[in-house]
Amino acid sequence: MASLTIRNLDNNLKVQLRQQAARHGRSMEAEVRNILLQTLIAPESELNLAAAIHRRFESLDVDSLPIPPRQAVRNPPDFGE
Repeated sequence: MASLTIRNLDNNLKVQLRQQAARHGRSMEAEVRNILLQTLIAPESELNLAAAIHRRFESLDVDSLPIPPRQAVRNPPDFGE
């Protein structure tokens, strides 16, 4: 396994990381590994926005949405120029 050293980490960020690790019952090192794993190795479904949208609305059982009638184009405002 490879090692990684992170320098110049903001103290506030380190405190937040320590607190989050404690909430999850992990060491800070294990918490960072989990964050990297969750962020960089995302499931394929999260990477495909079109598929995610389709899954979200497929329960509506609608083939297509109604298209509203077109309206006449307005004339642009006259600013007296």
